[in-house]
Amino acid sequence: MERSVNKNRSEGTPMTQQKVAVLGTGTIGAPVARNLRGAFAVSVWNRTPAKAAELAALDGVEAHADPAAAVAGADVVVTVLKDGPAVYEVMEAAAPGLAPGTVWIQLSTVGVAAADDLAGFAERHGLVLYDAPVQGTKQPAEQGKLVVLASGPQAGRDRVEPVFGAIGGRTVWVSEEHGAASRLKLALNGFVFALTHGAAEALTLAEGLGVDPALVVDVIAGGPLDSPFFRAKAAAMLTGDHAPSFSVANAAKDARLVVEAARSAGVPVDVTAAGLRRFERAAGAGHGDKDMAASHLAPDAAA
Repeated sequence: MERSVNKNRSEGTPMTQQKVAVLGTGTIGAPVARNLRGAFAVSVWNRTPAKAAELAALDGVEAHADPAAAVAGADVVVTVLKDGPAVYEVMEAAAPGLAPGTVWIQLSTVGVAAADDLAGFAERHGLVLYDAPVQGTKQPAEQGKLVVLASGPQAGRDRVEPVFGAIGGRTVWVSEEHGAASRLKLALNGFVFALTHGAAEALTLAEGLGVDPALVVDVIAGGPLDSPFFRAKAAAMLTGDHAPSFSVANAAKDARLVVEAARSAGVPVDVTAAGLRRFERAAGAGHGDKDMAASHLAPDAAA
């Protein structure tokens, strides 16, 4: 039976909603689920049940105790989990509830090798996979303004674009080739990490030289080097407010994926490799759960 996400409000009778199952309701997954409700019937699962239960208090969201129950009857499954192994493990647990032909939208940053593994899983289970990591962190996710980097078959895109439209402000179609979007995401993350560490070093160097680090921001403000991202990370560094939008631990994980992919491709990524060591030092000093702006708290490598 054909289903539609549209409602004929003028006639007062809603058409059957598509069901979207969201597996993983953390920093990004929870707002993704919230933004999908209304346009879709939403089911959720999270490894920490309390996080899914919070969403179940909202109209249009149903929480489940296991992944297979969450995906049962779903038209679309969305995974928003920590890394490739976590996605694979959860999808294996969900397999008994998956029907052939189900659309699977994979939003997590998983890297090159894991993207291949997940494509193999989709093929074995007859799923239609869209590799779609997102650019953006907590605030854009809450605002429904993520940038979706998407790759997958041309046929069937009409089934995923309403989902992308609910969670993102823009969709960039990269390729029909599986994993292409994940590879683009690694390149973009390398740039994000360079900006973060650059801001951290500029502010800490100014302070170390006896200059008010706020003057760095003042000089950059309104000029060609300015950006909302720089302002946000600099503000976190100056105020010491490290509430996680994207944690040091997750940044280290993603930086490691960039370095591994670059090594396989024979491409030098000296800045990302050095930044990875900086994130690891910050995590080792007890800052792993803080926002990646805590790069500025990384101890001296020579210490």
